[in-house]
Amino acid sequence: MSSVFVKDLTLKFGSAKVLDQLNLDIAEGEFLVLLGASGCGKSTLLNCIAGLLDITEGEIHINGKNVTWAEPSDRGIGMVFQSYALYPQMTVEGNMTFGLRIAGMEKAEIEKRVARAAEILQIGPLLQRKPGALSGGQRQRVAIGRALVREANVFLFDEPLSNLDAKLRADLRVEIKRLHVRLKNTMIYVTHDQIEAMTLADRIAVMKSGLIQQLDTPQEIYNRPQNKYVAGFIGSPEINFFEGAVDGEHFATRGIQIPLTGYRFNGARTSGPAWFGIRPEHIFSGDAARHLPFSVEVTVELVEPMGSDTLAWTSVADVPIRFRMDGQAAVKHGDRILVGFDPTRASLFDKQSEKRL
Repeated sequence: MSSVFVKDLTLKFGSAKVLDQLNLDIAEGEFLVLLGASGCGKSTLLNCIAGLLDITEGEIHINGKNVTWAEPSDRGIGMVFQSYALYPQMTVEGNMTFGLRIAGMEKAEIEKRVARAAEILQIGPLLQRKPGALSGGQRQRVAIGRALVREANVFLFDEPLSNLDAKLRADLRVEIKRLHVRLKNTMIYVTHDQIEAMTLADRIAVMKSGLIQQLDTPQEIYNRPQNKYVAGFIGSPEINFFEGAVDGEHFATRGIQIPLTGYRFNGARTSGPAWFGIRPEHIFSGDAARHLPFSVEVTVELVEPMGSDTLAWTSVADVPIRFRMDGQAAVKHGDRILVGFDPTRASLFDKQSEKRL
C-alpha cells in the first residue's frame, strides 16, 4: 500500500523549472532517502510533500488522500528541519506540547504523548530545561520529539543532522534508525551525505537537476549504478573511471586491454566509446591480485593511513586511481606493487549518454 504517492509533479519558479514531471511511490512504513548535491531539488520536493510550496502541476497523495492543495496541518505529517526552530523562552516540554495545546487537545492525552516521545528519545530528564541549556544533539532530539507527539503517519526530515559534529551525527543517525524500527512509520529523509543515505534507507532516490536519476535499494545503487553520475556520487572515496571503448570481449584504454568476461550487461552486449568504473575497495594488491582477471604492476605515489585501512594512490594507463589496502599494510611512496581487480565488480557506461551498459 502506498503511503506517499507523487504523480507528475512539476514546480516552476518563474521560467525556471525546479522539478520536472517527477513520480514517486513510497510504501507504507518505508524509509526513503532523497539524496543529492546542493541545488538538486531534494529539499524542494520534501517541501512540496509537506505543503510548504505550491506545486505547478501534478498531484500529491498521502495515505490515499489527495492533499495537493491541502494545508500542511491537514496532511498528517510531522516535519523535522535542519534548524531546530525551538522557542527559546519555552522549556523542552513546552516546545513539544505547544502545537497540541493550540489544537485544543486534552491535557491527559498531551502528557501521555510527551511521556512516550521522551522515553523513545531518552530526553525525560531534559523536559524542564530551556533550549539554551541543551547541546546541539539534545536540541535535535527535542525537534524530533516535537514531530513525534503529533503521532503522524508520515515523518519528513530535512537534513536534520547537518548542523552537528561528526560524532553526534553518527550517534543520532543510529537513534533515527532505531526510531524507524520501533515506530514503523513512513519516513522521508533529505540529505547530501551518502553515508547517512546508505545506512538509513530502505530505498534511495538519487537526484540531479530536479530529476530522480535512480531509485533503488542502497545495495543495488552501490553495485549497479544506472548512470555515471550515480556511480560517481555514491562511494567514498569516489569510484575510479577509465575512458576508452568496449571492443568485443575487452575494454580498451591507452594500450591496456581489460577483459570483460563475466560482466553482466544491461541487455545486449554493445561496442563503442565508454567509461569503465571500478571502486577503490574492489582493487586488490599483492598476492590477492595475482590470479585476478586483470592485474598490472604500478608505483605507489601517495599513501593515506586511515587506521582500519589505508588508501593508496597510483596511476594505471596514465590515469590516477585510488585503491584500499589493509590498515596495517607496510606500503610507502615509491613501492612497486601488483594491483588487480575482477571486471565483474566494475560498471560500464556509454560515453555519450552515460547510461549503464
